[in-house]
Amino acid sequence: MKVILKKDVNNLGRSGEIKTVKDGYARNFLMPRGLVETATEGALKAWKNSADKRAKRVAVEDGGLKDLAKRLGAITLSFSRPVSEEGVMFGSVAKSDIIKNLAAADMEINKDMIRLPASIKAVGTFEVEIALKADITAKIKVAVSAQSK
Repeated sequence: MKVILKKDVNNLGRSGEIKTVKDGYARNFLMPRGLVETATEGALKAWKNSADKRAKRVAVEDGGLKDLAKRLGAITLSFSRPVSEEGVMFGSVAKSDIIKNLAAADMEINKDMIRLPASIKAVGTFEVEIALKADITAKIKVAVSAQSK
């Protein structure tokens, strides 16, 4: 089935591209979430006619995301976790912990935007990448310290 992407879809394409996907994937996943529309002749004409409006809207969104990326780059999140006498940390710092701290700083980030392959289970300072959009990323510093008893 040929579809027009309304929004950027990971591992598929960017907004405005025409892609061929399996019928079930389009009907059961992409269409209910409003990510695509069927690429009929009328839909293609309408999509091309509204290209200028979309380009302006995307430029405004990208400007806001770049500003957020600058603000995120200046942030260092601090966490304190209990550590055993041998230096082994009890617990970890996960994506949910990072989201809570960023929400407290009035920055709304989606869990899928945080690129953290596994929870942080060591004491130290780490860089965590946040992908706001496919081409707009920010790196925040996460400092994990031993909790005092």
